Amino acid sequence: MPKTHFERHYADRIGWLRAGVLGANDGIVSTASLVVGVAAASAVRGDVLVAGIAGLVAGAMSMAAGEYVSVSSQSDTEKADLAREKKELETDDAGERRELTNIYIQRGLEPELAKKVADQLMAKDALMAHARDELGLNEIHTAQPIQAALASALSFAVGAILPLLAVLFAPSEMMISIVVGSSLVFLAIMGVVAAKLGGANMWVGALRVTFWGLLAMLATALVGRLFGTSVS
Repeated sequence: MPKTHFERHYADRIGWLRAGVLGANDGIVSTASLVVGVAAASAVRGDVLVAGIAGLVAGAMSMAAGEYVSVSSQSDTEKADLAREKKELETDDAGERRELTNIYIQRGLEPELAKKVADQLMAKDALMAHARDELGLNEIHTAQPIQAALASALSFAVGAILPLLAVLFAPSEMMISIVVGSSLVFLAIMGVVAAKLGGANMWVGALRVTFWGLLAMLATALVGRLFGTSVS
């Protein structure tokens, strides 16, 4: 029995991984920064929790809407390109064959072989051949707005819950330090997991998200301290 050749690739994870990582990272960073800023303004635990929960709901909805609109725009562009390509195939079949043949020649095939490949692929599915090799579209990279929106909203909510749990259970006098410390740990874990799933360097992934997360929390803590003091 011949052995089945199997390779693990990461490209099929691009859609949901990008949206999921973005959502979780934003959920942790924005919610932790928000509660740290409010807490730095000498707010009581209840006010900090209300601000954090409001940030969770608003952020999740914003992420979902933003992803849906953004990816829908990409999807509309893809559909428009496919419609135009379909029309060109109906009106200029010979020209489209030459175009596909030239693409394969530029990729290194000899002209005769390139023509045979173009003819055979177009005989099977002309639109798919042009979508893949001329437009760069396939089932992996095709835009999926609903999938991206749901992944962003859910991952944002999960990420946002983590600093809120720290607010809920941390002693009042240690709330800010515990929220910051635990959020950095969560960010590092998320960076490692995301890098692992994407086949990237785990240490780089962890360092990248923790650095920017810490910077965001320090900035909002400074704002909360300054404006909280001036208002009071």
